[in-house]
Amino acid sequence: MGGDERSLDRKPTLTTPPPQGDVKVAQATSKPVAHDWRPDRFMVIAAHPDDADFGPAATAARWIDAGSVGWLVCCTSGDQGGENPDADPLELAATREREQRAAASVIGYEGVTFLHHPDGALANDLALRELLVREIRTFRPDAVLATDPEAIFHRGGGVNHTDHRAAGMAAVDAVYPAARNPMAFASLARDGLAAHAVRRLYLFWSERADAWVDVTGTLQRKLDALAEHRSQIKDLDGLAERIRAWAAEEGETIGAGAAESLRLIVIDEDEDESKG
Repeated sequence: MGGDERSLDRKPTLTTPPPQGDVKVAQATSKPVAHDWRPDRFMVIAAHPDDADFGPAATAARWIDAGSVGWLVCCTSGDQGGENPDADPLELAATREREQRAAASVIGYEGVTFLHHPDGALANDLALRELLVREIRTFRPDAVLATDPEAIFHRGGGVNHTDHRAAGMAAVDAVYPAARNPMAFASLARDGLAAHAVRRLYLFWSERADAWVDVTGTLQRKLDALAEHRSQIKDLDGLAERIRAWAAEEGETIGAGAAESLRLIVIDEDEDESKG
């Protein structure tokens, strides 16, 4: 697996820094309130199958229910995500892709792309960046969600998987400046994939969260999506209990029953800023 279920054994540390970006602040209490800006189109870029479901799945489900269109990109197919060194990695990859497609259907993504880079050896190189730019210019999202590449050590304990960091940095570099620069990977533009400017980045598994999305109504969808990853999750009930506790703790930040926290990077401001 990508190390995700194990990482949930640690108690997450909540961070409440001074509000940034478009996190609203209730003047009477100086506490953050729920982040309510919603992209029309968004893309989640993750290292492994199941990362998006351990990550911002409830946020994605909430946005999709409200009318957004989402697409999921997995940089690898999770061919090292097991405990048996004699297992066939190609068979495992095929299993994990089936599981991720089923989970994506639960959340409501329009589709899933697998880039088939090697699990455990993901690198933020030009080859990966070009593939991500192709995905971004094809789908043309307003926002991209990715793992925070600056998170190496978690405050509550644990090390962030090297593939998570590489995927996050590759996503950031693909968003800015590559996807919006028509001279970056110019062959894509010549093939009809014009430059596209992503307006926002949302980074998950971050130690610098500054936006909290109320997911009280969609947390169960996240759990249902995670249940599809049968090759990875051995104690679904225990995992669900931990995730509910984590979401409830995040929800306390904004006075909600459950929340997911994200680090928001606004690249291009627009007329919708007043809504967020």
